[in-house]
Amino acid sequence: MSNVQTLVDRNRAFASDFPARNLPIMPKLGTVVLTCTDPRVDPAHFVGLELGDAAVIRNAGARVTPEVVQDLAILSFLARRVTGADQVPVELVIIQHNDCGAERLADPQVQMAFQKNLGIDVSHTAISDHEASLREDVERLRDAEQISNDLVVSAFIYDVQDGSLGEVIPPTPLSAIQNKDGTSS
Repeated sequence: MSNVQTLVDRNRAFASDFPARNLPIMPKLGTVVLTCTDPRVDPAHFVGLELGDAAVIRNAGARVTPEVVQDLAILSFLARRVTGADQVPVELVIIQHNDCGAERLADPQVQMAFQKNLGIDVSHTAISDHEASLREDVERLRDAEQISNDLVVSAFIYDVQDGSLGEVIPPTPLSAIQNKDGTSS
């Protein structure tokens, strides 16, 4: 049995007294949140986002994939056009979480099963160390030609057991992020 009708009914109730008719296209908090698709990890709840506060991108493991780079490039370009700003007028908050399904993808046998059965390479989604993967993802952003070095990025780990955020990378422009060898770009 489908639960779609439940969602449609909830939407009707929401739309009957729609409070956000004239929201601007730019996020009110000037923020893009990248987080996991896990249903326990909804930023509207754990950081209190209201409609229009932030753009939210969700994928398996909250990883910076080529699609995320493309989405951020598009959002940044459009944001500069809308605001007329020279610098990127939004910042990115990456939020991974403990007890994530992407942790299971770190197992080479699981990776082989995905490749064999579905033809999907999950090695770039796999997480064996959240802090290390967050740093890798920020480096991936820094190295992406489409992303401006003035984008401010921060990274956190959300704890699904107690609801808290742990900061891994404070808000920092990509230009100030250190390479693995300790130099900035």
